[in-house]
Amino acid sequence: MRRAGVREERLRATAGLRSSSTLSSWRGLSGRRYIVGVHPLDLKELLEVTDAVILAVSRDEGGTGHVVDSVLAGPEPSTETRTRWLERVQERGASELHIHRLADTEARRREILADLRENADHAS
Repeated sequence: MRRAGVREERLRATAGLRSSSTLSSWRGLSGRRYIVGVHPLDLKELLEVTDAVILAVSRDEGGTGHVVDSVLAGPEPSTETRTRWLERVQERGASELHIHRLADTEARRREILADLRENADHAS
């Protein structure tokens, strides 16, 4: 049986909520679902993220999200490293940051990152 690839599954229950950030979810290769906050592709926003899984996402004309790249955010952000990553994903068409903050250990974040990558050999 072939598993479906990594895909976004928008949360309908949050449609009427007023918030500065929208929630969505991504289904990993394992079939597990991960809730993410959707944020603008912004360096200031990116530098505030710690201990999380970050997806750079583009949207096609139909509004479907596609992961451009994904990385782990450690406890101490490097401005230089994150600036380079942001520039790279912008060049590849990313327009949003999807941030999963619910994993409580680095080991769990690494598992989630691998689950949300179409190609496990992909390096960021």
